[in-house]
Amino acid sequence: MINKTLETSAVLEVLRPVQDPELRKSLVELNMIRNVQIDGGKVSFTLVLTTPACPLREFIVEDCQKAVKTLPGVQEVVVDVTAETPQQKGVPDRNGVPGVKNIIAVSSGKGGVGKSTVAVNVAVALAQTGAKVGLLDADIYGPNDPTMLGLGDVKVAVRTTPQGDVLEPAFNHGVKLVSMGFLIDRDQPVIWRGPMLNGIIRQFLYQVEWGELDYLIVDMPPGTGDAQLTLTQAVPMAGAVIVTTPQTVALLDSRKGLRMFQQMNVPVLGIVENMSFFIPPDLPDRQYDIFGSGGGSKTAGELGVPLLGCIPLEISARIGGDTGVPIVVGEPESASAKALRNVALAIAGKVSVMALT
Repeated sequence: MINKTLETSAVLEVLRPVQDPELRKSLVELNMIRNVQIDGGKVSFTLVLTTPACPLREFIVEDCQKAVKTLPGVQEVVVDVTAETPQQKGVPDRNGVPGVKNIIAVSSGKGGVGKSTVAVNVAVALAQTGAKVGLLDADIYGPNDPTMLGLGDVKVAVRTTPQGDVLEPAFNHGVKLVSMGFLIDRDQPVIWRGPMLNGIIRQFLYQVEWGELDYLIVDMPPGTGDAQLTLTQAVPMAGAVIVTTPQTVALLDSRKGLRMFQQMNVPVLGIVENMSFFIPPDLPDRQYDIFGSGGGSKTAGELGVPLLGCIPLEISARIGGDTGVPIVVGEPESASAKALRNVALAIAGKVSVMALT
């Protein structure tokens, strides 16, 4: 009679040296190997990753299969891959949003660097991996995310509950969205002082039916003003991403924005260099450094933070934003879409590491 317990122990033992590449810890010790089943020469188990957006999942699966096949008599290894995104650690005096595991700010020092393009495409790219994603448009004075997500003509519903009014987010491309753009007319300006801005951002955090989310991406307005202070003081944040272009004036402002998050004790996940180079649609093999080159990499090195990626400037990215079809959806094989997906995967990986260390 086969001792099933012993065989299960043997499977776990050969898997013990296999590590999560981001966390650099044993999959077994992290409880990422579960439900080991043995049926003759067939071994099956569940691999529980820390994010659906794990960029190295295929390599991890391959390492697991190689390790188990070293056991005598094993002929087939079946790995069922799933994910459980860890909850970000709490912070004293800051209230988390119920159901939301990780809140990530996408910010910039100045306007015009493509911050919203990055935020929208990162949110959609994370959703494409199977993650549950929300997008909070915190740019109250210039709410463009509804247009970029194809929700420009949507009016969201407000439900009255015993706890007060609750806003139901709009939904498209796998992402739940809340924006001031849903609450005002297209040409209506928002002429508010700081306290009113503070109030609406808190409402977007706590009076929205977000449900269960792995990631809530917050598209911040440019600069280091009221919106940034409200967010960093209200909720525990998984981290901030700084978007810049390679040109000097953008980099100077991005440094200030980065330092602001550090002073507010918010981890900076890294820098994204947008519009790194221009790719002409009729000459896809050529690149033109319209805004300079290497600025993002140099700044990241000087400030001691990672460079998450460099996004090329393509006409299709602008078209996608204008028509409500993000480039990761509309042209997934384009250079920009591939770069944006890699940025999304890098962000997810860093958030997992910070939550579990």
